[in-house]
Parts: sequence; C-alpha cells; structure tokens
Amino acid sequence: MLPLPSKCPICGGEILVTRLHCQDCDTTIEGRFSGGAFSQLTKDQLAFVETFIRCEGKITRMEDEMGLSYPTIRNRLHEVIRALGYEPGKEEPAGLPEESRLRILEELEAGQISYMDAMRMLQEGEL
Repeated sequence: MLPLPSKCPICGGEILVTRLHCQDCDTTIEGRFSGGAFSQLTKDQLAFVETFIRCEGKITRMEDEMGLSYPTIRNRLHEVIRALGYEPGKEEPAGLPEESRLRILEELEAGQISYMDAMRMLQEGEL
C-alpha cells in the first residue's frame, strides 16, 4: 500500500482526500478529509520524527542510531519544525549555546555531575 501523498504530483498543490473505502466490508465514505499537520511531512521527515520519538527526544541516542552528527540532527529537526508551520529557535535564550546546555543535561542524566553543579553551570554559562 502506498503512503497518502500530501502534495499534487502535477502542480505541487495540497491534496484533499475526498473518498475513503474499506476493503473488508466494501463501505465507501465521501467527504473532505484533512490529513492533519503531519501529512505535510515528507517520508524522510516522518521517519525522522518516528526515530526522535523512539529515542525519547535524546539527540545523543539519535546520533548513535542514525550515525549522524548533532548539527545534522538539529538541522533535520528544524526542517520538520518549519514543515509543521513553526519557526525554530525563535525564543532561544542568549548566553549558553543549546549544544552546551544539552551536554550539561546529558552529563547530569548520566550521573557525571550533580544537580547543583548542573544548575551552577547552566546559570553561569560555563561548560
């Protein structure tokens, strides 16, 4: 079975589903159906989201599973965010870069630093 296309292969316009059919009971339902926000994502973007969820949003696990670098995974995440109609990083705080904050939190999670050390490092902006 093929995945539901989200864009018209001829003009690139949005596809609107107007008919659903059950192969088991031969019921057909007609109307105007929306695929939802995720229907706008490409096959690769959906696979990325699935991996992101399976890895519980932990980029280090995604790095291992996908064999990609942190910046590449972050760029792909930003592509997905934009495809969903949002702008990534609009409200990122100045100071400690996201990558450094992530490393501090990962060290905390791994038990390599204490909660107090992590808080101090995050507040003072040091790694």
